[in-house]
Amino acid sequence: MTDEVIAATYNNYYEFTNRKSTVWKKTDKFRTRPWEVEISGLVENPMTLDVDDLIKQMPIEERIYRLRCVEAWAMVVPWIGFPMKALLEKVQPKAEAQYVRMLTFLDADMAPEQQNVRMPWPYFEGLTLAEAMNDLTLLAVGIYGHILPPQHGAPIRLIVPWKYGFKSIKSVVSIELTDQKPRTFWNTLAPREYGFEANVNPNVPHPRWSQASERMIGTGKRHPTMIYNGYGSSVAHLY
Repeated sequence: MTDEVIAATYNNYYEFTNRKSTVWKKTDKFRTRPWEVEISGLVENPMTLDVDDLIKQMPIEERIYRLRCVEAWAMVVPWIGFPMKALLEKVQPKAEAQYVRMLTFLDADMAPEQQNVRMPWPYFEGLTLAEAMNDLTLLAVGIYGHILPPQHGAPIRLIVPWKYGFKSIKSVVSIELTDQKPRTFWNTLAPREYGFEANVNPNVPHPRWSQASERMIGTGKRHPTMIYNGYGSSVAHLY
């Protein structure tokens, strides 16, 4: 498992800075309470919940997952959260729902990089409904035995361990079910480099580097990349 200090000081969070080593400093004043999450769209029971009220209603557990970045580095992290499936079952998707669109916050005062008009803020991501309902898909609210800190996407973030890390949207404020495939942030900016599916695959290189191996943060050791980041037995049937 990756050392907690190392995991806390090597983060991607472009709303604050593009320097991984300083994200934890840039987010130290990020206010994550109060915080509401809206679940809407093609559901029978749309709702908006305070994040702490939501947590009280969900089956919280710890899961140790591999985290694989599209930049070819990796960590092993103990997340605390609940299956996204549990939340979606609570709102009851309608029969025509096929996709889940997620949105993060917009506050350029707290997140100064959101002032960059060349980027389509706020950050947005999407999954198929089948991916969102998969048992591995987690909404994380904690890490290393305590509440999620800002640099890791507090107060609630997505974890999809068989996909590249940019799919695991941070600081979620909206979850919308739709019958149309949603646009996604990096695919909008660079469609040749960042696809909608974004499954970890050693046989499909990024246009600018190989994905055949990965570098473990903390040790620097390189390992062969595993298809679906090692979770193929749980997710290969989706594709």
